Amino acid sequence: MSRPLNILFLSSEVEPFAKTGGLADVSSALPHAIKELGHEIRIMMPRYRFISERRFKLHDIIRLKDIPVPVGKNSEIANVKSSFISNLKEKVQVYFLDNATYFGRDGIYQSPIGKKDYKDNDARFIFFCRGVLETLKRLGWQPDIIHCNDWQTGIVPAYIKTIYSTDSFFKPIKTVFTIHNMAYQGSFPSESFEKTGLPKSLFQAEGVEAYGKFNFLKTALYFADSITTVSERYAAEISISDEFGAGLNGLLARRKKDLRGILNGIDYQVWNPATDEFIYRKYDAKSLDAKPDNKRALLSRFHLPFKETTPAAGAISRLVSQKGFDLVLEILEDLMKMNVQFILLGDGEKSIEKHFEALQKKYPQQIGVFFGFDKELAHLIEAGSDLFLMPSKYEPCGLNQMYSMRYGTIPVVRATGGLDDTVEDYSGNGRGTGFKFEKYDSREFLKAIQRALKVFHQPEEWKKLMRNGMARDFSWEHSAKLYVNLYRELLRQ
Repeated sequence: MSRPLNILFLSSEVEPFAKTGGLADVSSALPHAIKELGHEIRIMMPRYRFISERRFKLHDIIRLKDIPVPVGKNSEIANVKSSFISNLKEKVQVYFLDNATYFGRDGIYQSPIGKKDYKDNDARFIFFCRGVLETLKRLGWQPDIIHCNDWQTGIVPAYIKTIYSTDSFFKPIKTVFTIHNMAYQGSFPSESFEKTGLPKSLFQAEGVEAYGKFNFLKTALYFADSITTVSERYAAEISISDEFGAGLNGLLARRKKDLRGILNGIDYQVWNPATDEFIYRKYDAKSLDAKPDNKRALLSRFHLPFKETTPAAGAISRLVSQKGFDLVLEILEDLMKMNVQFILLGDGEKSIEKHFEALQKKYPQQIGVFFGFDKELAHLIEAGSDLFLMPSKYEPCGLNQMYSMRYGTIPVVRATGGLDDTVEDYSGNGRGTGFKFEKYDSREFLKAIQRALKVFHQPEEWKKLMRNGMARDFSWEHSAKLYVNLYRELLRQ
């Protein structure tokens, strides 16, 4: 029997403490699933000011106080607090790296008021990356693997291979870096590089520089022992195409043997229509007759009329161009003519919000919008919609199409990244779990919705699709086993 592994999981956001998107969900659910397989996994994240000590029972760790962390020519002080995240089976310890100068703010990456990125995000996450390693040393807990996520953790692998490489404590540690989205790279002016304390010789194209700037993501791709991303299709897309690889596809192609796609799972303790406390009426694949009661409840929240035979399409997303909202806006008036109701939950670019606001005023009986995030409403949209729209330009993994299938809500998606890997296109005779379109084009998107509506008006056929989706296994256990296999492979090298 192989020995249990020690893993440190690094993320800039973890549910329920801090969240802007799917990274926070993954950073909570994946560590739980790995812990349930019998391994010792701990999480470390920044302690942002809005994370309440009382609510989350954060406590100080006396020996992890006043840790000096070099940033540029100065030394900043880190204090570490601790708490746990727990599900029904396991508790996972979470360390919070605290520093009022860098993290004593109301936002994670940007000010919530102006929606502008903090100017010192480079220094903030240099401090975090280096602070993690200084904390480990002080703690005396040696992980086998440090699993880094997205650009904010990207210079940890570089530190281990350079500044800390002669330290016997860090020598055996292997690093895994997971790309959740290539578009967010942490690219900063060249002066930022000096704050890292990394050897000056690294600031070149065969190193951490990309297009004249210091790039956190490139640093990770260059130094991590293994690189993963969140679906097989996305792993292929980013190493082949400049569009998906966002200028770093050449490096990814060179590291192809170290790159693999491992699909994200979904947390079935949170997303399960049979036990969901946030929905109006619980149901499962054997009691689909209860689902329309959730549709009625959802529509009533937006003062929209309910009719079981009128299709309701839902969307939950950041309102950014990546998510395909230009396509949604182009066809929304067509959907209104086709007697479809549309419910949107999300926030993002103000220009996109304004367009939806105007359309909601024009079609007050058919469109409901909520700008912001509301956990209860997110669950109700999944349970109450008939269709779920995800026309993404690119989608590394995507979680909402999996939540939708779990809830018997049929996804209409663009065949890209994780959407292509998880949704099986309807092919007649009750086969498939959703509807896909290939080309990023509003007419193609509309045709996919029209195909879906044709089946929606055949209730028995539609129910087969609902049950197909509900029977799919997207549990985290499967993904966690693949990660643990990868960790073991690295440690054998």
